[in-house]
Amino acid sequence: MHEELENFERNHVWDLVEPPPNCRPIGTKWVFKNKQGENGMVVRNKARLVAQGFCQKEEIDYAETFAPVARLEAIRILLAIAASKGFKLQQMDVKSTFLNGFIEEEVYVRQPPGFESFSDWVYKLRKALYSFLLKSRFVMGSVDKTLFLLSHGGDTLIVQIYVDDIIFGGSSHALVSSFAEQMSREFEMSLMGELQFFLGLQIKQGLEGTFVHQAKYTRDILKKFNMGDSRPMTTPMSTNTTLDADKDGEAVDQKEFRGMIGSLLYLIATRPDIQFAVCLCARYQASPRTSHLQAVKRIFRYLKFTPEFDLWYSSGSSLSLRGFSDAEHASCRIDRKSSSRTFQLLGTSLVSRKQASVPLSTTEAEYVAAASCCSQLLWMKATLSDFGLRFGKIPLLVDWTFAISVAKNPVLYSKTKHIDVRFHFLRDHYEKGDIDLVHVVSANQLADIFTKPLEFDAFTRLRVA
Repeated sequence: MHEELENFERNHVWDLVEPPPNCRPIGTKWVFKNKQGENGMVVRNKARLVAQGFCQKEEIDYAETFAPVARLEAIRILLAIAASKGFKLQQMDVKSTFLNGFIEEEVYVRQPPGFESFSDWVYKLRKALYSFLLKSRFVMGSVDKTLFLLSHGGDTLIVQIYVDDIIFGGSSHALVSSFAEQMSREFEMSLMGELQFFLGLQIKQGLEGTFVHQAKYTRDILKKFNMGDSRPMTTPMSTNTTLDADKDGEAVDQKEFRGMIGSLLYLIATRPDIQFAVCLCARYQASPRTSHLQAVKRIFRYLKFTPEFDLWYSSGSSLSLRGFSDAEHASCRIDRKSSSRTFQLLGTSLVSRKQASVPLSTTEAEYVAAASCCSQLLWMKATLSDFGLRFGKIPLLVDWTFAISVAKNPVLYSKTKHIDVRFHFLRDHYEKGDIDLVHVVSANQLADIFTKPLEFDAFTRLRVA
C-alpha cells in the first residue's frame, strides 16, 4: 500500500488540496490481488487504490471510465499483425496506474482509507500515462484509444495498454529497447520480457507464428469440477441434443452449474470450438436441470479429449480481412429467438449472442446476422487503418441467397419493412462499396460451427479451417 502511494507521488497522479465549494469527492477503497505467472505461482502481491463505482451518477458520469480497457479483439489483431510482420511482442507491468485517461473536468477523490493527512482535504487528479505517451510523439489510435503508434524513419513501434499492463513491439530492436528504457525511467515498471502470459492466456511466439492457448486453465477446471478422469468425447455436443427448459426435470445445484458455465465462458477466448455448446447451455443458468448438467459435462469431456488446442497466428499468412455470418431461425426453445454468429478472419474475436429481435423468417435472421458481421468488419477496418493497412471491398460470406438479395435489391424493401431499421445499414455499406456480399455453400460456411451441433467429420473440418 505504501509502495502504491509512493508511486502516485512520484508520477504526479494527484495533488492534495483543500476542497472547493460544492465539491463531491469520489470515494476510494483498497483492492488486493496476488498476480500469478504462467505456472500458477504468485509472482507479485499487488495493492490497488480504486475509485468506488457507486459514486457515479446516471446520465452524468456513470459510463465514464478513467482506465480504458483494450478489447480482446484488439489484442488478437495485435498478435496477428506481430506474427505476420515477424516481430516479437514484449510485456511490461506498470506498478501504479490510478489514472490513465484524459479528463475534461476537475475530478476530486477522497484520501485513501488509513492514510488521511487532513481530514477534510481531497486529492485532485491529474493526467498520467497517456499524456506522457503523446508527449513522446506517439499517435493514439483513431478507434482504439488504448493503442499508440510511433513511426521513426521506416520503423514502427506499437504499444497496446490494458489497464496496468503494456504490450509493445516493433520492426526495430533498437526502437523497442529505447522505449522500454524510457518507460522504466519515467514510471515504476517491472519489465517482464517477451510476452508469454497475458490475461490468463498462454502465448508462445516462434519463427513460424504465435500460439495462444489456455492449456493450464483447461487442466485446472477439469480438476476443479472432478472431470479429470471422465471419458473423453470427440465433439462438445451431440447432433441429437435438443435442450429446452425441461421444467419436469430434476433440479441440480445452481451454484455449481453457474460456476461451470462461467469457467467455460472464460475459456472461449481461445477455444471457439466450444462456443456454441457453452452459449446454448448458458441460457439455462436460472433453473438448471439434469439434462443441462449432462450437456455441460459433455463439453468438459470434449476438453479432456482436446486439452492442448489453441489459436494459431501464422507468420506466413497475408493480412486479408473476411467475414462469415450464419443464423439459426427461432432456435431458442424458450423465447423462439434466433441464434446468430459472426466470424472474422484476421485473428479477431468471435461474436456470439442471441439476436435482440425476433425475426419472422430465416431470411430475416440471416440478414440480421450479416448486419452484425458488417458492423464488426467496419470496426476492424477502421482499427487496422491505424496500422497502415487499407482495404477495399471486404468479402462477407453468407450461405442464404435470399438474405443477400435483400441487401442488394432495393425492390424487395417493401417485403422487409418489419425488419428493424438499424439493420438496413448493411445495404448502405454494400452500396458504398465497403463490403462485398458473397454467397458460400453451407459446407464451406465456417460460422456453421457456432450455430448448431455438427457431426464429427464436419466439426473437425471446420475446427481447423
